[in-house]
Amino acid sequence: MKYMVAELMFTVKEASYENGMICLTMSDQKEIRFPVEVNKKLKNADELQRKNIEIICGGTGLHWPDIDEDLSVIGIMEGRFGY
Repeated sequence: MKYMVAELMFTVKEASYENGMICLTMSDQKEIRFPVEVNKKLKNADELQRKNIEIICGGTGLHWPDIDEDLSVIGIMEGRFGY
């Protein structure tokens, strides 16, 4: 798979759901948080579905298997949270 340099610079090491927020810890120890309300599938999911987050593609993406949702780290950083 081909990656952009920025994608490899900003990878997720940990992902969790807390109090209505998706919380990411990046490889450089920075934290990114965003509210589930910005994504229709996450907003309509229950707490267990929101907590079931997989880090995919070498830390450049997130996947919620219970609701079939994927987000890229670059997209999140650019403010693109799906629909």
